[in-house]
Amino acid sequence: MRVHTLKRALVACALALPGAAIAVVAAAPAAHADGCYTWQRTLTPGRSGEDVRQLQIRVAGWAGSGGIVRIDGRYGAETAAAVRRFQSAYGLRSDGVAGPQTFAKLYQLQDDDCTPAHFSYTELDDGCGQTGWTGGPLPAGETRANALRTMWKLEALRRSLGDRPLNVTSGFRDLACNRQVGGASDSQHLYGNAADLVSRSRSLCDVARAARSHGFSGIYGPGYPNHDSHVHVDSRRENDRDRTRNTTSWSAPDCGVGAAD
Repeated sequence: MRVHTLKRALVACALALPGAAIAVVAAAPAAHADGCYTWQRTLTPGRSGEDVRQLQIRVAGWAGSGGIVRIDGRYGAETAAAVRRFQSAYGLRSDGVAGPQTFAKLYQLQDDDCTPAHFSYTELDDGCGQTGWTGGPLPAGETRANALRTMWKLEALRRSLGDRPLNVTSGFRDLACNRQVGGASDSQHLYGNAADLVSRSRSLCDVARAARSHGFSGIYGPGYPNHDSHVHVDSRRENDRDRTRNTTSWSAPDCGVGAAD
């Protein structure tokens, strides 16, 4: 659990007063921004650009059942639907338009390094007691960017489970670590696209079932070999750099989660 910064506290106060929040954020959005990213305009369907891409990263976990949000910088129907789900989840007006209150909530949720409130690069960092983003099949920067998207999906999953802690037991692994733990030869962990999860407050089946609506195209949990102690989630469908077909693969038989869902 992260400690909220003063910035988050100020934004929370603004959100508690909708009229004031709109006035303040619209007049001076930089005042609520942190060291990560500041949106300078309202985003609506048809817009495109880096600001749209940054938004898509943060709403990637609100893709809906079996869906994904493509990080392509184009504000289409897929992105608008994810924004609506995000807005609804946080008690905002659900109109699919990313404006001052939507950005205020995102500023409240994100830290200065762009990670979401309840997850960190340290948690998704190299396993086996090592640190860093090197040693995988991708350049370190790409792996780290994939891990950021993974964290925002985890933040959405956590929200849907009642904002109760989710613990990451394994995130990015370099090639040596992946061999050491017996991971698949082309594991999504190698790309920063995967996380193994446990929860003290919700069952593994709760986690596996909820993950279906939060942008995870790979889900393995109870009933799948070697996954009775955790739930594996990944973004294989979005990975164009691996040797695996871009598809959806879900298997947690004990939880009623399968490929046909």
